[in-house]
Amino acid sequence: MTIPTAFLQELLARTDLVEVVGRYVALRKKGVNFVGLCPFHAEKSPSFTVSPAKQFYHCFGCGAHGNAIDFLMAQAGLNFPEAVRELAQQAGLAVPQDERSPQERAREAAQRQRQASLTEILGQAARAYQRQLKGAARAIDYLKGRGLTGQIAKTFGLGYAPPGWRFLSTVFGNYQDERLVEAGLVIAAEGDGEADASGQRRYDRFRDRIMFPIRNVKGEVIGFGGRVLDGGEPKYLNSPETPVFRKGEELYGLFEARSAIRQRGYVLVTEGYMDVVALAQLGFANAVATLGTACTADHVRKLFRFSDTVVFAFDGDAAGRRAARRALEAALPYASDTRSVRFLFLPPEHDPDSYVRAHGAEGFAAAVRDAVPLSRFLLEAASADCDLATPEGRARLSVQAQPLWSAMPEGALKRQLLHELADAVALEPRELLAVWSSGPRRAGMHTPAAARPPAERRVRPPAPAAAMPDDGPPPQPARVAVPTPAGAALPRPATDRGAARRAQRAARGLLDRADRVARIVLSTPQAWDWLTADDHALLAEEPPPHGPLFAWLERQWLEHGPQPWAALREALRGEPFEALAVALHDSGLWLARFDEAAGDALAATPEEVRTELRELLRRLRIERLKREETEWIARVPHDPEALQRYRAIVAERMRLQQGDD
Repeated sequence: MTIPTAFLQELLARTDLVEVVGRYVALRKKGVNFVGLCPFHAEKSPSFTVSPAKQFYHCFGCGAHGNAIDFLMAQAGLNFPEAVRELAQQAGLAVPQDERSPQERAREAAQRQRQASLTEILGQAARAYQRQLKGAARAIDYLKGRGLTGQIAKTFGLGYAPPGWRFLSTVFGNYQDERLVEAGLVIAAEGDGEADASGQRRYDRFRDRIMFPIRNVKGEVIGFGGRVLDGGEPKYLNSPETPVFRKGEELYGLFEARSAIRQRGYVLVTEGYMDVVALAQLGFANAVATLGTACTADHVRKLFRFSDTVVFAFDGDAAGRRAARRALEAALPYASDTRSVRFLFLPPEHDPDSYVRAHGAEGFAAAVRDAVPLSRFLLEAASADCDLATPEGRARLSVQAQPLWSAMPEGALKRQLLHELADAVALEPRELLAVWSSGPRRAGMHTPAAARPPAERRVRPPAPAAAMPDDGPPPQPARVAVPTPAGAALPRPATDRGAARRAQRAARGLLDRADRVARIVLSTPQAWDWLTADDHALLAEEPPPHGPLFAWLERQWLEHGPQPWAALREALRGEPFEALAVALHDSGLWLARFDEAAGDALAATPEEVRTELRELLRRLRIERLKREETEWIARVPHDPEALQRYRAIVAERMRLQQGDD
């Protein structure tokens, strides 16, 4: 869905930024503005200013600035559409949804209303559990025994579910309300015993447990974790999956940890509720926990909204290592050159809570600093069960390393790891890549084009230099007689006819291929999903400003999924390719095809858009292959393998060109 710029302007005009910021920051009036302590970095004297006249905030300490949408995205961890919807709801506006049918809009409105109803019920239950904790001596003694204070319990909203089967019937007027079951608070089971009007037996899911409310990034209660006070089983009981709660996407304590994450500069991921609460008590309020599940890609993507540094803390036993391996696999697609992922392995007898009590805050902070970086843990994971003293062990390492390395985004870190893996396997980097590309592939896996060594990458050669001084023409490469595959032609310079065709296209105002691809992916949110990893790498290798723009689009897609132009437009601000992207998008609808006889643009269907995109990528690949052919021909006198590589490139180009016949 594209949100019109006019609506965004109206929304911001009707939003009181002071009120929005004031929900999170204590502001006081100073002259015509309001000031307070910046929520984005630690400071003792206020440098954070909000201007009611300009509806703009700015921190003179860390440089954070923006409007109400920017503030909600940064402070509450919302993405662009979520922040717009939040402000629109407060302003009594409906976000335009022109691309959806009335039926779809009605269904989505009903779903939002249902979700709001469930979070209200869950919040009401949370408040009831908190009231029960005040009079539960056994639960209070347990929490005090774990070193928790009343203040930390209040911060996290801890409560107590009494042992009765139907405590919640005293909280909600209608215990038969199906929303109690849908929210995961009540279980309705068939069986003997006291039955309700429908013949079902209803009882509370949580009984005689310390209750940990699970909040989303907006602070709404979406579920619970309950811990037993004795030796009962299960030790922890979580809410089931509901319309508002998905274990694989949510992180316990993230709402409470947001400010501390920014102040400390990293987020600490643990495995349990008590770890998070106890660490916050002991000075590490930047901790969060997965909810009884392995770390997922959704978890990692959410974490990187709040910090570029993530530290996973695990027990040092076999189970902890397995959990760390799953976290590694989830983090690899997001391990860019500007992000840091580390793994902290504690002694088997310790969890984070006990370790910080035994070694103190400084000792725990030192352990975090010494955590294993992702690069080293990847090497350890790849070499598991490998005897590197034997060729067989090194070969096994190469097989185990390929899917891990291929999952990483292109960048300096990935290239450095290629060299380290090649050293461990006792091969040259290009030899290792050749093994990976020629060996049997696992189902559903491929090696992206960006994974090839620099010598084999399909890069565009530099632009011709300016005219040389009167020193004669530049030296020409030696001519070599090269046998070619049947039907293949040696590369030849562009003909006058080709130059004329380009001139005709320019005269008609048509864009080059990189421009046309950029216009499609900027105008069509789902277009990036249509491309393969090889396509993404091919586009990222385009020279500036197109290549950096495509690389940026891939990062946006990995982090946020398909986004409308309004969201991309906001994210583009300040980027070096902002002007190019805006010009391409605003210059009008891209052409799916051009009627040369009529000289007019024809309307494009989604399938035509997809076909156009595939054809553009095919042409770009052919152009790259032609340039590679020229490069490898020049190497033949000096490189024995150049001829074989040249033949392979020609064969691939001919295969792609079959579509021209």
